[in-house]
Amino acid sequence: MPADITAADTGLGSWPRRRARITPHRIALVRDNRSLSYLELADRVAALASAWSAAGIGPGDRIAYLGPNDLPAFESLFASGLLGAVFVPLNTRLAAREIEYMLVDSGASVLVLAPTHHHIAQSLGSALNSVEHVLALDAPTCPIRCLDYEQFLSSGDPATTFGAVGLNDPCLILYTSGTTGTPKGAVLTHGNLTFNTLNQLAHIDVLSTDKALALAPMFHVTGLNQVTLPTLFKGGTVIPVQQFDAGEVLATISREAITSFSAVPTILQMLCEHPGWHSTDISSLRYVVYGGSPVLERVATAWLERGVQLLQGYGMTEAAAGVYMAVAEGAADRPVSVGFPHFYTDVALAGAPGPRAIGPGRSGELLVRGPNVFAGYWNRPDATSDSFTADGWFHTGDVVTVAEDGWTSVVDRVKDIIISGGENIYPAEVEAVLARYPGVSSAAVVGIPDEKWGEVGMAFVVIADPATDEDHIVQYLEEHLARYKIPKKFRFVTGIPRNATGKIQRAQLRDLAAADPAATE
Repeated sequence: MPADITAADTGLGSWPRRRARITPHRIALVRDNRSLSYLELADRVAALASAWSAAGIGPGDRIAYLGPNDLPAFESLFASGLLGAVFVPLNTRLAAREIEYMLVDSGASVLVLAPTHHHIAQSLGSALNSVEHVLALDAPTCPIRCLDYEQFLSSGDPATTFGAVGLNDPCLILYTSGTTGTPKGAVLTHGNLTFNTLNQLAHIDVLSTDKALALAPMFHVTGLNQVTLPTLFKGGTVIPVQQFDAGEVLATISREAITSFSAVPTILQMLCEHPGWHSTDISSLRYVVYGGSPVLERVATAWLERGVQLLQGYGMTEAAAGVYMAVAEGAADRPVSVGFPHFYTDVALAGAPGPRAIGPGRSGELLVRGPNVFAGYWNRPDATSDSFTADGWFHTGDVVTVAEDGWTSVVDRVKDIIISGGENIYPAEVEAVLARYPGVSSAAVVGIPDEKWGEVGMAFVVIADPATDEDHIVQYLEEHLARYKIPKKFRFVTGIPRNATGKIQRAQLRDLAAADPAATE
């Protein structure tokens, strides 16, 4: 289990209405033609928290947000924290039934609703029975019983005094993707977010003059914590992006002189493959943080050739999110490495009878502990206990390997390793080679049962060239991989299922393989 954070006065104690004093008139948030200075943001946050308090919402209550990245999403996040409530950003890509589950599971008392998701709200049914207040950003068009967000906020008093909020108090519930079953709500404390921000600042030179795109969705830990909160911590400007469009993002980078953003590799690929890639001025970009899955080498090369510093991070929702991060010096020569552990994060390898030290030439399942590691899963004590060792190390389920120079690579998930005839096959390694073949756009490999070898690999392949066939692919793989690593079955598909972070949905592929009679012949 994670240990409590013990600190003296952290600045998170009693709140006698602190006004922004460092750079109050610097712009904090911008969307379209609307902007908020840090002072304006502080006043609106305090007013919203005051209005919630007057409505009976208090410390520990859950406040859900359903909508795209927007100014009210940030206001709701910070107002929740100021009040001591818990912010629950809901995955906008889910179906109504999945949203229902999260509302009921979290026990949300408030739902802040964007007009983009009125259709979902209309289908929530009994899940809304326990929600005391629905605050609609566009109340006149809202199809369910609701209050107007702006009117509600304006009823609050920005001068309200709030109680103490400590590092160990819960701040966020972020639901995991649920690829192996029912999604679990990871509880992140104020301390988790604080130390993750410090970790980011130790690795990256975030400046008060930075203008960052909040490109990744706020319901995902990368979208909120990797670049967005560190930029706001330093007094920079954040521009929320509501919906990804490669052409519009490139235009925004050029028009607004964007300096940074975080994204999953799929987004990086879509941007560099857009027709406007070479003609768009992206010279303002100082760095891009990416994670969720390895980036294709050709994609990394495309960004590096434009002079953009790519920094791969490795982490997870349960670590708020950072565990490893590449450093600027050497990252260009190692585009698929996750670099080194964060400053306030301990790492080890799982072993018997206890954790083993990580060192050059070693590999194994990664264990993590530190003040950025989450408090546990919401209302899931057994799942929480199972995720930690007896002495407080969190099981990541990921296999890492460390090169002689200390740079670390994530090899694969423990559960995704294919054991064929006693040999370990790492799907990510095979996928990386497949993706380098000119006729392949993307690929995923999963294990399928085999009478002789126990398991063999089955590759799902998206081809970029219609002339590409299985024989050509196998010939290419034989030049780059040991024979036992080459998939024994191939299936050509139009797309690879991925979740919001870009990770391959292997459970879906295993189901497809199991339903394919040819896969077991």
